[in-house]
Amino acid sequence: MSLYTDKVMDHFENPRNVGVIENADGIGEVGNPTCGDIMKMYLKIENDTIVDVKFKTFGCGSAIATSSMATELIKGKSIEEALELTNKAVVEALDGLPARKIHCSVLAEDAIKAALVDYYNKTGKEMPESLKDFHPHEEE
Repeated sequence: MSLYTDKVMDHFENPRNVGVIENADGIGEVGNPTCGDIMKMYLKIENDTIVDVKFKTFGCGSAIATSSMATELIKGKSIEEALELTNKAVVEALDGLPARKIHCSVLAEDAIKAALVDYYNKTGKEMPESLKDFHPHEEE
């Protein structure tokens, strides 16, 4: 019996949007010192829409699955919609994760936000309020 749902296994075995975007508009890298997962997200943004998103994740199967699902959930969406993506939505889209792997979904949410912060810093556009105080979550 697997701890993981079919969707988690699918996104782990066949991750979507893996890779690097050359000259990305926003790049976010976050890591979890406790488990050693590192996630890097690349965003291509046109007219406030995320037209492409890629990721590179060094980590466990859950970290890869949550990265993959998170990219699927924001691709083609507006920045505003991407900012509303929560780790809970990522977990729900994967039909659940074991409790001790929830931090992987938090990492995915943080990587997207970090990439958006980078985008606003690079473009000099006005950063949304929700990003101004953004700090990646620290593990307890």
